[in-house]
Amino acid sequence: MRTLCASTLIGEFFVIGFAGLVAMKSDDLSMGTVWTVCGVGMLLSVLLCGTLGRPGGVQLGWVLQIALVASGFFVPVMFILGLVFGGLWWASVHYGRKIDEAKARWAAQAEEADAASGPAL
Repeated sequence: MRTLCASTLIGEFFVIGFAGLVAMKSDDLSMGTVWTVCGVGMLLSVLLCGTLGRPGGVQLGWVLQIALVASGFFVPVMFILGLVFGGLWWASVHYGRKIDEAKARWAAQAEEADAASGPAL
């Protein structure tokens, strides 16, 4: 699961940066505000990659997904991109857990097969 989720977060890192470039063109937002918000979002997306194995890491990822969708109020295309990445995040979590469960089953089966074959000579 961590690999799929981390890939999604790194993709979001780039999307947040590009959204900052688009938001810079807005007359309503100052450049300092845009890059502070985008910088924090980009930093969080990278830092979350390291927390995925810890309790609450996936939940923090969901918070980032909600923030991406909410950023659509300032950069309208982010409504679409936020929903796309929210779907990718869901798929990463859902299918990543299934892959982890399958790997655990395969490891247990391999262990049982080794135990059943007897001691190595």
